Amino acid sequence: MSTEAAARIAGLIEGLEQQGYVADEALATVLYLVLTLRRPLLVEGDAGVGKTEIAYALAGYLDAELIRLQCYEGLDVHSAVYEWNYPRQLLAIKLWEQSDVPLEERERHLFSETYLLARPLLKAIQAEAKAPVLLIDEIDRADEEFEAFLLELLSAFQISIPELGTIRARHVPYVVLTSNRTRELSDALKRRCLYYWLDYPDEAKELRIIQKRLPDIETELARQVVRFVQALRRERLHKIPGIAETLDWARALVALGVRRIDEATVARTAGCLLKSAEDLERLRNHALEELLAHIEA
Repeated sequence: MSTEAAARIAGLIEGLEQQGYVADEALATVLYLVLTLRRPLLVEGDAGVGKTEIAYALAGYLDAELIRLQCYEGLDVHSAVYEWNYPRQLLAIKLWEQSDVPLEERERHLFSETYLLARPLLKAIQAEAKAPVLLIDEIDRADEEFEAFLLELLSAFQISIPELGTIRARHVPYVVLTSNRTRELSDALKRRCLYYWLDYPDEAKELRIIQKRLPDIETELARQVVRFVQALRRERLHKIPGIAETLDWARALVALGVRRIDEATVARTAGCLLKSAEDLERLRNHALEELLAHIEA
């Protein structure tokens, strides 16, 4: 690796940390390649590991606009790209009924950008000042048909609108796609992206995250939180707590004035970490004593 590349990667790590995101060298290297090669980034990992936050931190680092498309089953082109403002078009038609404006001119005006409602993908393509960060969140929730539509965008960064023609990106956006792997994405989509697997943080990294996001927390309490959560993730749970749950729990303990985690504290605040009755039952009846022992380790 060249000295220049190493310096820029180190700068990325520092810059992301200033945005509240703790990144290791591997992630910073991938983001450096995203910025240098202008390739989309596909981040996969379990829910709650911090995939979405990468895009927000990158936008903050670049001082760029963050445009987010939240994917869901049934998402179509109109919701993701554009819609026509039909009520406004209808009002214009009513106003023109008694006018002498030629029909061709009326039609040309009706299907102009004046009546176009830009959705996230089109907004990203039309950004004027500088390249935005486009977050396509939870792409695995969208249908395969919509995934196929994205191929044109990720290949040429252009969108075709029948009434207006092809709109090309003024500034190629930095694209981050996230997936929880609820379904397998197509090879065609993956080929167009750089890939990164984001796992749960180890103990040292999670401690840094807590201390960065909660600077007022006592170091010993932060260590106890991390040790407990790290051990909890090794249990057979329906929903493993992510970083967001760790931070929620840490905030709750600080708000309650807790200085040391004990059985009563966990029993009262377990809902910050676990989100199902089965997991709460397992914690209280089977695993709590063993998990508390990890705090002393």
